[in-house]
Amino acid sequence: MLADVSGERFVALDVHKHYVVVGAVNTTQQVVLSPRRVDLDDLPSWSQQHLCSTDAVVLEATTNAWHLCDQLHPLVSSVTVAHPNLVKLITTARVKTDARDTLHLARLLAAGLIPAVWIPPQNVRELRGLLAHRARLIRQRTQAKNRLRSTLHRYNIVPPSAGLFAPAQQSWWENLSLSAVEKLRIRQDLSLIESLEPLIGEVETELTRLSGTEPWASQVVFLLQVPGIGVINALILLAAIGDITRFPSAKQLVGYAGLGASVHASGQIYQTGHITKQGRRDMRAALVEAAWMAVEHHPHWKDQFERLAMRIGKKKAIVAIARKLLVIIWHVLSKQEADRQADQAMVTRAIMEWARNKSTATRQGLSRVEFVRRELDRLGIGAHMESFVFNGRTYHLPASTRSG
Repeated sequence: MLADVSGERFVALDVHKHYVVVGAVNTTQQVVLSPRRVDLDDLPSWSQQHLCSTDAVVLEATTNAWHLCDQLHPLVSSVTVAHPNLVKLITTARVKTDARDTLHLARLLAAGLIPAVWIPPQNVRELRGLLAHRARLIRQRTQAKNRLRSTLHRYNIVPPSAGLFAPAQQSWWENLSLSAVEKLRIRQDLSLIESLEPLIGEVETELTRLSGTEPWASQVVFLLQVPGIGVINALILLAAIGDITRFPSAKQLVGYAGLGASVHASGQIYQTGHITKQGRRDMRAALVEAAWMAVEHHPHWKDQFERLAMRIGKKKAIVAIARKLLVIIWHVLSKQEADRQADQAMVTRAIMEWARNKSTATRQGLSRVEFVRRELDRLGIGAHMESFVFNGRTYHLPASTRSG
């Protein structure tokens, strides 16, 4: 039984695959619960019986940490998830046991020294999970394609000029003069690619559907106005950011993405280096991809890139552009406003593409032009725009609700 039930207690959970080790200290860091093992199946009933509403609980970020948080939140005053790589007292201890780790964690919480991570709500977790699943499927497809290209390279075979993995090239692959073993590998990799395509398509259909539902629908449009960002990349960024209000400044968001410069400052020495890369890899990849698109299609960003590339080289320049785009993203999400550098015609086309992709507009009971008008009004631009051209066709917009 937990002792000192009348005062504030700091309870730590050292989480394992099938059990947790629970220990607690009080405000003076005296042990009020010696570490003990509780099976995960028994944890809900144990928590109901032994925890109280004044307890502060801490656990490390693990695969099942969010599920445990959901179970514990209604029972205690707070639940903190500790960043495992930053809890140095635990990770660098010369003597490591479950009991020691648990009490170290509890004492760090009591001392206010826990480097906490943000606990994402359920909708953010699900979006992150779906995006990670898509990334795995795409990675498998890319690996299969690379193996096939490597086979051609190994035997000095010149591939067709286009559509190497298209169904129409199936007979070309089958007629290659290779051994039976090589043909088996080729056949299975082609089959793997064919089976992955509809799976990726199904995931992307669901992502597009989610882009038209709240809380994402009211935020996606603010990212679509940023050059180079489409619906999928917008969702990747929104899932990673979660709640923009947890970043009081653009600098903090840049650091979270790992796009900030590393710094060495000691005595009279102050040096900056490469980006830290200590942040979300998916954010960096999405932003770099957007940066390449921006410098290719947007005059402002093309000019910025060319000037930077002359001074620091193309690789560093594109990272710098990605960082600048992320600063804009912080501003437009934080202030819910249009980007000053946005090209109105390009933004309109991006919204139209979103409207027609997987019937996003019709799912909401709107025509495409009604959808476009609503989103332009949300951004506060294009109030006097009457028509636009998309894929060679002219579309006429309904009157803006902001025109007055």
